[in-house]
Amino acid sequence: MSMTNNYELYKVFYWAAKTGSLTKAAKNLYLTQPSVSHAIKQLEERFGIALFYRNSKGVTLTQEGAVLYSYIEQSQILISLAEEKMAALKNLDSGELRIGGSDSLFKHYLLPYLEDYHHNHPGIRLHLNHGTTPEIITFLKEGRIDLGVVRMPIHDSQLEVRESIKLQDCFVTGARYAELRGVVLSLDKLLQYPVILFSRNSRARMAITELFQNYGYTLKPEIEVGSVELLIEFARKGLGISYVTREFVAKELEEGSLFEIQLDVQLPPTHVGIMTMRNMPLSRAASSFIALVQ
Repeated sequence: MSMTNNYELYKVFYWAAKTGSLTKAAKNLYLTQPSVSHAIKQLEERFGIALFYRNSKGVTLTQEGAVLYSYIEQSQILISLAEEKMAALKNLDSGELRIGGSDSLFKHYLLPYLEDYHHNHPGIRLHLNHGTTPEIITFLKEGRIDLGVVRMPIHDSQLEVRESIKLQDCFVTGARYAELRGVVLSLDKLLQYPVILFSRNSRARMAITELFQNYGYTLKPEIEVGSVELLIEFARKGLGISYVTREFVAKELEEGSLFEIQLDVQLPPTHVGIMTMRNMPLSRAASSFIALVQ
């Protein structure tokens, strides 16, 4: 007998025992009474024991039937809870959303979307995993996150990347190097000043290193720091010229605590990508967040 048939028979048994009536069980299950009677008979024949006493008022459980009911009742409760949980997940009333990304992308790009998402779906638990692009790719492949937010390009046949906003990186500094304001520098001239770069193996760090190599220069920072916030603060304090994302220092540029270094070469823009595993179904929580961001 198949598991499907087993389940249907047990469901009939459950409602017959719960209501004490084959007629009421049939009504609850949208079946005919003969169908309910036949299902009960099949179970009794399978076990070789009587499960119910029949009387004029309906049915009551035998001692053996009561034992079976104690187990079936638990399974029905669990199935009902599972159905309620599935409905909650579908309606985004519960669940979790696991996102990987850098500190700077979380703060300067994703934060408004995360605020909106949490406001609209307070029952969804948010888990944010911080790391560089290679680390985020590893998290995704290991199933530790649902999606990653990273800088493009990403070349990996296992991943699907949806292009999002465009970013522009630039060099900035503070008042200590005020003489450079409005001056166009060559890469060679720029390297005569202390350069501050992000210390980790970020996509932005790799991109600017490669650009200098293409022009025949080796970019060796005088100072390396572990966060974008330190890149900004060190430049403000006059410790050197930091390589940052323009959109992430918009406030400082506007208020004048930082200014952008003008170069005689064009720094290429980059795009943020929303990265997921290819051919893997997304949870409702992840799908709804991607729709919000895009």
